[in-house]
Amino acid sequence: MIKKLAAALLLSASAAALAVPLGSQSVLVVDDAGKVIVEKNAGAIVPIASLTKLMTAMVVLDSRLDMQEQISIDREDVDTLKHSTSRVPVGATLSRADVLHLALMSSDNRAAASLARTFPGGPAAFKAAVNAKIRALGMTRTRIDEPTGLSPHNTSTAEDLVKMAAAAARYPTIASMTTDKSDIMQIKGRQVEYHNTNRLVGAKGWDIGLSKTGYTEEAGRCLIMRIKAAGKNATMVLLNASGSSARIADALNIRRLITGNDEPRAITASTKVRGNPVSAKMRVLPASTKVRKATAKSSVRKTAAKSSARKKAIPRNDKKKPVRRRAS
Repeated sequence: MIKKLAAALLLSASAAALAVPLGSQSVLVVDDAGKVIVEKNAGAIVPIASLTKLMTAMVVLDSRLDMQEQISIDREDVDTLKHSTSRVPVGATLSRADVLHLALMSSDNRAAASLARTFPGGPAAFKAAVNAKIRALGMTRTRIDEPTGLSPHNTSTAEDLVKMAAAAARYPTIASMTTDKSDIMQIKGRQVEYHNTNRLVGAKGWDIGLSKTGYTEEAGRCLIMRIKAAGKNATMVLLNASGSSARIADALNIRRLITGNDEPRAITASTKVRGNPVSAKMRVLPASTKVRKATAKSSVRKTAAKSSARKKAIPRNDKKKPVRRRAS
């Protein structure tokens, strides 16, 4: 009886220790075996913003197109829905590889739109390929209407997005491009530096194997990351955080849970949301709980290694745009 009581108290203490604040409305963290580490509203269907671009990248790479083919940014690629900013001017010409790099690392919407526009058969064929990929990965509660994530009709669940992240991580090109901290490209005779939208990439103490951020007003701040911490691999999906600070704070708290310590402290973030402390708590499931794995293998296509090896003199932005809040 005493042993049972002690075990119950130990379990209760462990559960209390694992209950950390989470600002994201939907969260799912799993290890390589599919065991759930953290779950919060993982089945809720919500807009996914630029997390969409991981699907865009997989479909483009699956098509085995020439990644060095030159693509010109067209007026059709300009965002007329959210009027988000872009550092890719209309008329700029880049290789498909560089366009993909900007779509993934810098979450550029014109870049993503141009990938769908230049897909064999155009946007309609691209959407059909996306739907086929969604079915192949077993993402039964996912809908993607366009390549950027600007549409609020691009929706999914944290459960489905873990499957997408696992598939995307198996593409060396996607893993490489999403984890570049920055890159310099030659744009219309000028060198322009582009940065990763995830400020944890390259931060001290973080080993990140896949990264993608997202933001629209409807989706809130979103993040997909595959990390290695304390010798353990984990994939995290964070959806609908109220701000970048809340999103970063969630990632820090989850990493601390995995490692069992408070390091690294390279990135500090407030855990307050709209002036109030974040009080939502995660639900820690038994280690035996699993998320269904994707049912189809991704055809990994290795293109250029890292961005430094694939630089070419390709035109890019020549004027600074007015600063506006941008969807990513």
